[in-house]
Amino acid sequence: MLLIICVSLLAASTLGQLDRASMDAQWDQWKITHSKIYSEPKEEQVRKAIWEKNMKMIIHHNKEAAQGMHSYEMAMNMLGDMTPEEVINTMTGLRVPQIHQRNSTTALNYSEANLPKSIDYRKKGMVTSVKNQGSCGSCWAFSSAGALEGQLAKKTGKLVDLSPQNLVDCVKENYGCGGGYMTTAFNYVKENGGIDSEKAYPYVGTDNPCRYNVSGRAAQCKGFSEVPVGDEKALAVAVYKVGPISVGIDAMQSSFFFYQKGVYFDPNCNKEDINHAVLAVGYGVTPKGKKYWIIKNSWGKSWGKNGYILMERNRGNLCGIANLASYPIM
Repeated sequence: MLLIICVSLLAASTLGQLDRASMDAQWDQWKITHSKIYSEPKEEQVRKAIWEKNMKMIIHHNKEAAQGMHSYEMAMNMLGDMTPEEVINTMTGLRVPQIHQRNSTTALNYSEANLPKSIDYRKKGMVTSVKNQGSCGSCWAFSSAGALEGQLAKKTGKLVDLSPQNLVDCVKENYGCGGGYMTTAFNYVKENGGIDSEKAYPYVGTDNPCRYNVSGRAAQCKGFSEVPVGDEKALAVAVYKVGPISVGIDAMQSSFFFYQKGVYFDPNCNKEDINHAVLAVGYGVTPKGKKYWIIKNSWGKSWGKNGYILMERNRGNLCGIANLASYPIM
């Protein structure tokens, strides 16, 4: 694997105009910041080459952003020494069931014209802190837990961290750290009679035997509903009327890996190849009129804007954000 990566990076081995001493210093600081330790010099050499390639891309993008060519900025983060393939294989995990019968939204009769210009459920006490799924393909579990947390807070007024690990271990129709789907998780909570709290069933980021215990139960649900495929207007209505909504997106672009701030738009983002589950916790519009979704990720607070990304809204269903939207019913 290291040899393959080495070969793939030969074309990007030079730093061009970038100052070598500065890059070396930044690399050393990055290793300290993210507690990176490599077992042997050859491994570090390979990882540093990947990091430098990513750093060059980030610097180039931000120069273009400063010239008004992009609506968002990028920054180096904990993913810096990973190839795109490695990030996709370890940090995503949405898997749509082969047999998927949709429960379409029918009760949200509301015109988008009547919606407020913005809503942010973080300000309404319906969104828990940003979590980190680690190297487990459990994004689906964090997205599902987040949607359940929002509905629990809406119903009871209490914001409680629910257990993604409960879902990883116990939703047998999904694949744990190998991936899964949100409506399957909602259905499990319905059939199981509940989901434990994070406190009762802590996250460990590996596949383990199911140990759900009713004594730790913190929430239940009656079922789920899904937003009409590809309809961003319907998604906006669902966000406003319901609360935080589980959504799937294409998270295969390096621009997404290193997003830092601004309104994200990448024309290469594919609305068909959806591989990552996240949580839509609101929407808004910039002073210049650019509409966006407020998206909570599960890659920790050091990613993006304190764990969040603003994704452009009403821009042709960017990254397929409205294709796989769903929410639990309590």
